Amino acid sequence: MSDDIITDKEYFKGRGAQINTANKFLKQTYVEEHIEGLDEPLISNEKTKYFYENPKQIVNKINSPDLPMMYSMNPYQGCEHGCAYCYARNVHTYWGFSAGLDFERKIIIKPDAPALLEKTFMQKSWKPNSIMLSGNTDCYQPIERKMMLTRKMLEVCLKFRNPVGVISKNSLVLRDKDVLQELAKLNLVRVMISLTTLDENLRQLMEPRTATSIKRLQVIEELNAAGVPCGVMTAPTIPGLNSEEIPALLKAAAERGAVAAGYTIVRLNGDVKEIFRNWLYQNFPDRADKVWHLIMECHGGDVSDSQYGRRMRGEGSVSQSIAQLFKISVKKYFKSNRPAEVDCTLFRRPSSQMSLF
Repeated sequence: MSDDIITDKEYFKGRGAQINTANKFLKQTYVEEHIEGLDEPLISNEKTKYFYENPKQIVNKINSPDLPMMYSMNPYQGCEHGCAYCYARNVHTYWGFSAGLDFERKIIIKPDAPALLEKTFMQKSWKPNSIMLSGNTDCYQPIERKMMLTRKMLEVCLKFRNPVGVISKNSLVLRDKDVLQELAKLNLVRVMISLTTLDENLRQLMEPRTATSIKRLQVIEELNAAGVPCGVMTAPTIPGLNSEEIPALLKAAAERGAVAAGYTIVRLNGDVKEIFRNWLYQNFPDRADKVWHLIMECHGGDVSDSQYGRRMRGEGSVSQSIAQLFKISVKKYFKSNRPAEVDCTLFRRPSSQMSLF
């Protein structure tokens, strides 16, 4: 067990990460002067702070063989949901922040995102293709309730009839059911709800500021009842922690009308390795060693893997047993796991050049 595991007295409730990892791009950092002359990280349980950024573009092409021909757009960087395992934490270092606590309490907002999306669609070089909202951080995290950037971007997609995908673990998505219904009528949208556990105690520790599993299941049920195709992602699957829940998760989602299911094996890349390890040993000291070594078995002796085609599903007997459990569960509870493709032929540019924004 690592020496930097914090004590119960110092535990920051409502946060996933419990440390701020060093930012390799910064030459200087703030530390607290220790009575014995040791430098310790200066960490306090600060309130969430928001920063504004004005990028030149909002649509990003994903250059990965694992996700061919994929585009994503992220109206926010950083995520207040605070999931301890989140792979997107590493991106926060490029903004001068830590991948740890900073990631979930220093949120970057892109207020021009809807206008930038419309600008992209107006360019003659744009070829209609489905865009994922969001490919990095959750587009329905708490600040979306106030900013409504995700809703406005969905409205832009509807205006141009460009396909869009949504993945979230927040019930706030139901606020935009009316727009999603209009997109669904034209076969322009797919929604996936991330469901990692039915254990509320585990959810509160692992994903502290997300919707409960009951709420997420309600989202799946309500969207599908409204004609909006909605599936479930049991991601990430963490061996020894939530992997045994796969059958129960898929059964619950299927009973509520989920049209498809997917999963990934947890991959602790970059700073996420230290953040998750600290979280794991702090919250589950009795089985932390077992979970850690099971993750390592899934990635050839490490807790991460950068090899395309293998990094998201893992390798070895542990990952194979998880894959088999998922396959059997899908076959048992889902009629099909091949949702219809979205329609890319309806794209249009309005005759008027006037912007919605």
